[in-house]
Amino acid sequence: MQNLPQMRNFRVEPGREGVIRLIFDMPDRTMNVFSNEAIHELEAFADWLGAADVPGVVIASGKSNAFCAGADLGELSQAYDMIMAAPVADRDALAAAHFAPIGRGLRKLETAGKPVAVAVHGLALGGGCEFALGGHYRVLTDSPETRIGLPESLVGLLPGGGGTQRLPRLIGIAASFPVLLEGGRLDAATAVALGAADLAVPPGQEIAAAEAWILTRPDPRQPWDRDDWQTPGADAVTAETVPRRTAVLAATGGHYPAELAILDCLDRGLITDMDAGIAAELDIFKDLVQRIEPRNMIAAGFLGRVDYDRRKRKSALPAGLDDFAQAVRAALTTASQSDAQGQAAAIFCGIDGVASGDATAAAAVAARQPQWFLDPQTDTERRAMQILAAATTLANHSAGFTSADHALVDYHCSHVGGFPRYLGGPFAFAALVDGR
Repeated sequence: MQNLPQMRNFRVEPGREGVIRLIFDMPDRTMNVFSNEAIHELEAFADWLGAADVPGVVIASGKSNAFCAGADLGELSQAYDMIMAAPVADRDALAAAHFAPIGRGLRKLETAGKPVAVAVHGLALGGGCEFALGGHYRVLTDSPETRIGLPESLVGLLPGGGGTQRLPRLIGIAASFPVLLEGGRLDAATAVALGAADLAVPPGQEIAAAEAWILTRPDPRQPWDRDDWQTPGADAVTAETVPRRTAVLAATGGHYPAELAILDCLDRGLITDMDAGIAAELDIFKDLVQRIEPRNMIAAGFLGRVDYDRRKRKSALPAGLDDFAQAVRAALTTASQSDAQGQAAAIFCGIDGVASGDATAAAAVAARQPQWFLDPQTDTERRAMQILAAATTLANHSAGFTSADHALVDYHCSHVGGFPRYLGGPFAFAALVDGR
C-alpha cells in the first residue's frame, strides 16, 4: 500500500485476501465526528483509492460506541462566523468552497472504481450516515445501539454531504421524509427492509460480512450510476414534495427554513444525475447556512443541550436556571394573553411551537428577506417583537449567569420556557436585537 495520504483521523489496516480496512478513529475523541480535517483526509483517501491495487475497502469505526456522530458543529458555528465576517459579495463563494469537500469526497469514494463496503456498529448520524450511504454496500449490526439517521433539520440545517440525494434514491421519497425532515433514526432491521442497508448481522460480525461481499467481486457502482437507473420526472417528485411542503408550512409558520430547503433539494436534485444533484444540494446549503436560524439552533439546540447535559451529570447547572426559564415563560404568557392581538402575535412568532396552520401565510413568512424579526412590518409582527422583548429584557438584566452559561440557558428556555427555537433563546435574541 504505497503512497497512502497522511491521515490523522483514519488508519488503513490489512483485511482478508488483499481487502483493506479504512478505520475511522479520531485521536483524543470518545466519538468520531466529521471535522474539517477528517473530511479532507477522506477526500485524499478517495483520490488514492482510485489508483490503488486493492480489491476493495471496508470502512469501519475504531470506536466501540459509535460509527460517526455527524459533523463537528462547533467548527460549523465557527465557519458561520467566518463567512458572515466576509464582505457580502464574497459570502456565497466562501460558503460553497468551505462546505463542498464532504460532498465531493463521498462522490469520489463511490466512483473510485473499487467496491466500498461500510460496517456500522453504533450511531451513524448526519455526516456519519452520509458516509455510510456513500458506500456500495452497508452492513449494520442488529444491536440496540445501532441507528442511522440524518438529524440536521433539528438544528436548522440540511444534510450537506449528499444525504438529500442518496437516501431518497435508495428508499423512495416518501419513506425518506421521517428521516430527512423529522430527524428519525432507523435501526438495522428497518434500514434493511427499506433499502438503506443491505445486511444486518450480530455485533462483531459486521467487518467480516463486509469483506465477504467485497470478495465476491461486485460491480463497484451505485444504482444511480448504472445504465439501467431511471431518473424520476419533475411531476413524480413534486407529487410527493408539494403536499409535504404544505404540511411543513402549516406546522411551522414558515419559521424553520431547513425543512423547506431539504424539499428544495429533492425537487431540484432528484430529477437529474447525482453530480448535478450534489451541486444543487450544495447551492441550497450555502444559502441556508448563512441564515440566522441555523446559527441559533446550533448554539442553543445542540451546543447548549450538550453543555446542559454535561453539567447536569456533574450537578453543576447554574443556580436559578429553572426559575429563570419559568420567569421567561411567565413574561411571554403575560405579554401575549392580554388581548386578541397579543394572542395572534404569539401564534405568529411560534411561542411554544404553536403555528396558525395557514400554509399560505407561512409561505410568505418563509420567503421574507430579511426575516420578519429583522424588519417587522405589520402590527402583528411589531406586537410579536414586543412579546419577545419581555423575555429579552429579563436576559439583559440577568446578573446571575456568565456568558459561558448563555447557550445552555437558551436551550432550557426554548424547551421549558416556550421561547421559539429558531430564535435561539432570550440571550441569543437579545444579542441579535441589540446588534441590529
